[in-house]
Amino acid sequence: MPAPSSSPIPAVAQRPDPSAALAPEQYRDLLSYLAQLIDPRHRRGRRHPLATVLAVAVAAVLTGARSLAAIGEWASDAPGQVLASLGVRRDLWTGAFRPPGEATVRRVLARIDADALDRAIGAWLAAQQPPPPTPPSPPPRPWRQALAVDGKTLRGSGHHEAAQVHLLAVMDHTSRGVLAQVDVDTKSNEITGFQPLLEGLDLAGRVLTADAMHTQRAHADWLVTHKHAAYLLIVKGNQPALQHQLKLLPWPDIPVADHTRDRGHGRAEIRRLQATTIAGLDFPHATQAIRITRRVRSLRSRRWRTVTVYAVTNLTATQAHPARLADWIRGHWGIEALHHIRDTTFAEDASRSAPATPHTPWPACTTSPSASSTPTATATSPPRCAATPATPPASSPSSASQAREPVIPALCRGPAGTLPA
Repeated sequence: MPAPSSSPIPAVAQRPDPSAALAPEQYRDLLSYLAQLIDPRHRRGRRHPLATVLAVAVAAVLTGARSLAAIGEWASDAPGQVLASLGVRRDLWTGAFRPPGEATVRRVLARIDADALDRAIGAWLAAQQPPPPTPPSPPPRPWRQALAVDGKTLRGSGHHEAAQVHLLAVMDHTSRGVLAQVDVDTKSNEITGFQPLLEGLDLAGRVLTADAMHTQRAHADWLVTHKHAAYLLIVKGNQPALQHQLKLLPWPDIPVADHTRDRGHGRAEIRRLQATTIAGLDFPHATQAIRITRRVRSLRSRRWRTVTVYAVTNLTATQAHPARLADWIRGHWGIEALHHIRDTTFAEDASRSAPATPHTPWPACTTSPSASSTPTATATSPPRCAATPATPPASSPSSASQAREPVIPALCRGPAGTLPA
């Protein structure tokens, strides 16, 4: 009995999902962004444009390819109309489409400038974000788009005497699209990567949410004075004076402004938010102090566990009412769900491919929640690419056999649903 093909294109072709498909103008626009990248290959012998090679890899991973061999099989099985939309050329003599093979994809992904690819895809995704809804006139409160900043370590990348790759990304709360991403040396350097990550984005009128690591005075002042943005930051022990000041506030006398109940994922949760405007907070531009009290219990137990979290924001009570603050704080954890999808749906942490040089770690890719893992998800953006090559350093011949068929990380930033058709 012959072995089944590792390319998942037949199953995808039989079960198209119109709600997750991309419009033709969207993926043509993506190809134009990819075409702006510098091709690392020598001009002699090029058969396929750089944008086409990257687009083929993107489409293959979106349909389920998890290795370079699977990408090659997908390309050879793809229908002609799909290959044409990805920029694949026809053979002049036979008229058949000639997609790039596995070896070509391998070489390109090994040598592409990962940072330039990050910027190109981030710029495309930023252009695809839906415009903010037009508020009624006169607007009772200004509408603000929220962005979340968080980091992620690629667990499978720390081998061949190299440190694990750690990526810092910014995600839109609404669309779950990743607008920018940078590689940082270690998790402690997330702080130094915060401003370079956001420098190229237009943050005017937007709210940045982040965990306690980024509750830094320099970050807050830079966001407000330089980027004209707002912040909503969690306060923990890395800001002891501010945390102590928040704990001493008369919270028993401050009414609960927002109360929500939730039941799911095997647990019940009650969240209460209190917010108060106070002058003299020991943090740049801070105007509101926030306390979130969460009571959580397993559905199999009667015992409740209480967690108290403090936060600060430079938005006034008029600019951000308590319900909106609660939505932003909870919405920030959507980036953790994004990390889970990268690890489970796209097997990002399973990638153990080694960089060609110790100073060039392979970039990992970020995704929005895929239609396959979240039933209510819709495709709002095409893929965000980068991959790790399978060839190990020449100085490690003993590992060459292990690197022939690596599991590669996701080659996309947008939701995975169907192939562009």
